[in-house]
Amino acid sequence: MKTNAPRVITWVIALVLGLSGIIGQLAIKTGFLAENAFWLVAAGFVILLLGSSIKGL
Repeated sequence: MKTNAPRVITWVIALVLGLSGIIGQLAIKTGFLAENAFWLVAAGFVILLLGSSIKGL
């Protein structure tokens, strides 16, 4: 399988999701970020995987 570099917007969205999950796990102990920290990081990784696998994403 040939991989491609993700577009900048795809990379930025994945970065924001991943950082939100990390901040929710480490810094914020209540609220949406803390409750969904794992899923935010997982979504960021999935978006990066798709961006690297699908051309033009």
